[in-house]
Amino acid sequence: MQPPQSPLQEVVEAEGHLIDSHIMEQIFDTVVEFNGRFEVEHFHIGRTNSDPSRLRLRVESASTAEMESLLARLVELGCSPVHGADASFRIVERDRCAPEDFYSTTNHRTLIRYGDSWHQARNQRMDALVVWEDNSPICRRLRDIRAGDRVVVGMKGIRVVPESKERDRHAFAFMSNGISSERQLETAVRQTAAFMRACREARQPIIVVAGPVVVHTGGNVPLAALIRTGWVNALLAGNALGVHDIESALIGTSLGIRVSDGRQAEHGHRNHMRAINAIYHAGSIAAAVEQGRLTKGVMYECVTNRIPFVLAGSLRDDGPLPDTITDMNVAQDAYCEHLRGAGLVLCLGSMLHSIAVGNMLPGWVKTVCVDINPAVATKLSDRGTSQALGVVTDVGIFLDHLNRTLA
Repeated sequence: MQPPQSPLQEVVEAEGHLIDSHIMEQIFDTVVEFNGRFEVEHFHIGRTNSDPSRLRLRVESASTAEMESLLARLVELGCSPVHGADASFRIVERDRCAPEDFYSTTNHRTLIRYGDSWHQARNQRMDALVVWEDNSPICRRLRDIRAGDRVVVGMKGIRVVPESKERDRHAFAFMSNGISSERQLETAVRQTAAFMRACREARQPIIVVAGPVVVHTGGNVPLAALIRTGWVNALLAGNALGVHDIESALIGTSLGIRVSDGRQAEHGHRNHMRAINAIYHAGSIAAAVEQGRLTKGVMYECVTNRIPFVLAGSLRDDGPLPDTITDMNVAQDAYCEHLRGAGLVLCLGSMLHSIAVGNMLPGWVKTVCVDINPAVATKLSDRGTSQALGVVTDVGIFLDHLNRTLA
């Protein structure tokens, strides 16, 4: 009879706001979930609300496979082995074909150990690979991997630093209570305005991600004012926002509904096509502004104030507008370029583009998601953008209050 096999052991450490962010309980739950055992060797609680806590944990697992799975999950929670080695790399043999055991990133700050030193990865985003390039790691999408790239594989030499929980997050926790009350809306607007002022002082870009509901709810007027007064540094949207904003500016309707009284316009169903046609006659949105055909609206303010915008196409688009990017890879690249270095992202009434942008953002970029449907903010958070602050309210009302507050 063979003696029972000794369990595998590993000592890991984590540092940060482990209690406030509920990370410590997630670490303990994860060890149990993966059939492991843990022993707390050391735990130091931060003396103030700004001091980090430190945890040293000995974990045990019955098999190598279980230990690898457990460590993979613990790394995502910010744990790193105490007696760690440098990260492992493997050379890519074919374009867009990564090794089977490549490391897939989260949106949290990621460090790679190389030469007994820790190096922070550039261009942090989720669902990317880590490539060692120019003596430092960089996050890169699978489609951008090329033969000869040195890709991080396995789980050794990787440290993830989850973001701390916002202490003012309760001001935005309206999702469980249905539609926000007036007092809650004012609180959310006031907090968002404070974020925007802080970004302006720090010279960090404020990016707006908007859906066509902004126009339908009358939010295009205050959004145009925010662009005109310098509170928006880039606009990311789909073809529909551009079409309905231009329809509103040229014809006074949104999806055929009169903006003035909310009634259906005669033959209004064709108005969005008339708007697209007018831009084609001009050649582009900018040309329509230069020719005096487009004299107001969100797109007009972007052109007039030289604020960059990206309109990403989709399968359901009418037209689309000549400015709309119909190649999704090109559109993604354009979004990423404008999101780089962002200090605040406002997601306004668009589930599709909000989730897409969330996937491109590092976890430390403050994100405010405004939608009448609480499921939008919930889905954004569930898909990894845990820093997203949800405000459940009418987008048009929110923008009007925000514009007034900043004015």
